Amino acid sequence: NVFVGPNGHGKTNLVEAVGYVATLGSHRVATDAPLVRSGADRAVVRVVIVRDERELSVDLEITPGKTNRARLNRSLVARPRDVLGALRTVLFAPEDLALVRGDPTVRRHFLDELLIARSPRFAAIRADYERVLKQRNALLKTVGMARRAGSSGDLRTLDVWDGHLASHGAQLLRGRLELVTALAPYVSKAYEAVSDGKGAAQITYRSSLSEDGNAPEADLAVLEAQLLNALAQVRAAEVDRGVTLVGPHRDELVLQLGDLAAKGYASHGESWSYALALRLASYDLLRGDGAEPVLILDDVFAELDTGRRERLAALVSGADQLLITAAVAEDLPVALDGTRFDVAAGQVRRVC
Repeated sequence: NVFVGPNGHGKTNLVEAVGYVATLGSHRVATDAPLVRSGADRAVVRVVIVRDERELSVDLEITPGKTNRARLNRSLVARPRDVLGALRTVLFAPEDLALVRGDPTVRRHFLDELLIARSPRFAAIRADYERVLKQRNALLKTVGMARRAGSSGDLRTLDVWDGHLASHGAQLLRGRLELVTALAPYVSKAYEAVSDGKGAAQITYRSSLSEDGNAPEADLAVLEAQLLNALAQVRAAEVDRGVTLVGPHRDELVLQLGDLAAKGYASHGESWSYALALRLASYDLLRGDGAEPVLILDDVFAELDTGRRERLAALVSGADQLLITAAVAEDLPVALDGTRFDVAAGQVRRVC
């Protein structure tokens, strides 16, 4: 399905809504407020998902400043994250260049989003980790300020927060480590295909638990003990700086081309190829899990040269469901000539 229309007329809104159902987040913006039409109080997304001839409806109500609400088959669920897993998508957009050129936060988010897509229970694990991290940072900041003011500060509850952080952090870290191991061969294969065999891509996980950054053993008990030990070692520095210095929030997904880091060394074309490879690898990994994701290409062909366009078209043409947006129909390779919709002023009209 190809959606063609001028920029700013609603193409991305459409695929963004589909992606939001799968991830509860936007690929364009970090908060929900920009998703609501100017002058409106809320946004509503409704989808019907068909799998194995069975239908499942998902309704999401997005209200900035308030708790969002969600329904499965018209029944209200306790938390919006309870709908995660109902729909799987892999979305590639121009913003994905930041996967290669951006800071580590972008790559950590990429890993966690894919981890949750494969196993929705990690949404709760990540939320618990982030909650504990926030509370622990607040305590460290308070104690640090007290000490600078001449008081000793109360660290009695820090051991409790250390335990919670190590428990949730070990689960998140193990999930990431296992994910990178599973994803790595798909990335290498996808990059070779997108770049026409020019260069070898590999991904590794760099942990804050060790001085050399080498990934630890993916054993839950071992990881929890290592986290506790690392926290004890840096406690003085954490109190001084008021932040937690070790844990999954400080880790990095390392992207390499040959022996060099992709960030800083990859050309513009190589960076695009790497970003594409990460998304295509995600798609292949999810397919291997047995649930075909919806593949979304949001205005990417205009950014690619002719060779990469043709190679990408060949790689994605066999997808069960493919949604493509483009400002100019001529940007699309012939191999992706499918059902065409014109988008203008927020209206979608089927053409052929």
